[in-house]
Amino acid sequence: MSLGTHLTMKLNDGHFMPILGFGTSAATKVANSKVEEATERAIGAGYRHIDSAYIYQNEEEVGRALQKKMADGTVTRDDLFFTTKLWSTCLRPEFVQTILERSLKKLQLSYVDLCLIHFPVALKFGEELLPKDTQGRLIFDQVDLCATWEAMEHCKEAGLTRSIGVSNFNRRQLELIINKPGLRHKPVCNQVECHPYLNQSKLLNFCKSKDIVLVAFGALGFDIEKEWVMKNFPVLLRDPVIKAIADKHGRTPAQVALRYQLQRGLVVLAKSFNEKRMRENLQVFDFQLTAEDMETLDSLDRNVRYYQQTDFCDDPNYPFFDEY
Repeated sequence: MSLGTHLTMKLNDGHFMPILGFGTSAATKVANSKVEEATERAIGAGYRHIDSAYIYQNEEEVGRALQKKMADGTVTRDDLFFTTKLWSTCLRPEFVQTILERSLKKLQLSYVDLCLIHFPVALKFGEELLPKDTQGRLIFDQVDLCATWEAMEHCKEAGLTRSIGVSNFNRRQLELIINKPGLRHKPVCNQVECHPYLNQSKLLNFCKSKDIVLVAFGALGFDIEKEWVMKNFPVLLRDPVIKAIADKHGRTPAQVALRYQLQRGLVVLAKSFNEKRMRENLQVFDFQLTAEDMETLDSLDRNVRYYQQTDFCDDPNYPFFDEY
């Protein structure tokens, strides 16, 4: 499947991002070898935008999958758009480049296409992904996000990443970066949870006004196997309204959820390790939701956030207390 310019979005730094991506996060009980196999299958199926992160702890396996698909001629490096993210233990500016270089070594890449600040809350630097004190409380760190952003800018200028952006930032935190004195590179995107139950319309409008792309993760709802996901909420893909729209178009509820985001102007990430569903999720470019469909899906918004990171809510930079 060719990902030409009609299936990409131009970023504010001139680079292009494929509008449909494949996510590589997995529950801890899923073996990393399964993630490697799934990434190979995804590239074979036609995905060219691969989304990863330091905290997923599977960069070596994802990197091997990339190398295998380049070695067998399925893709070249230029065909791929690869994203990684700096975790909260890596936000001190003096460590940003070192951590990105560590990820590049694991991935066997000389650069990534996009590097994001994964979450605006900083934790104590170290090997523990969630460092805790003797009482079991998270150990937060006081980090100036603007200084972290300056280190990200340096990584872009050094050629370690082509573009830089953020994830899970609210409007106030985006404005902090955008209005930073001496800003050299604006965030190209903000990757956030977004689906019909949490449509992020206000944040989307703000980002569009600033030429920042909103990237949707969790677009298909939640993965029940993931330990960090809220379980006491309705299952998005079982919603009767989404199912009725899917039946009308002869599509799956997942295809409708993905198409909804694309028609709103978002880049969207789809995560399934099942090859049949992987291929189904790619089949979203040959049908159109009607204006009525879009209004109906908009009306499902109920501020349901499956990925809350409630462990971080004691930090003043916790992003989800703001309206958007």
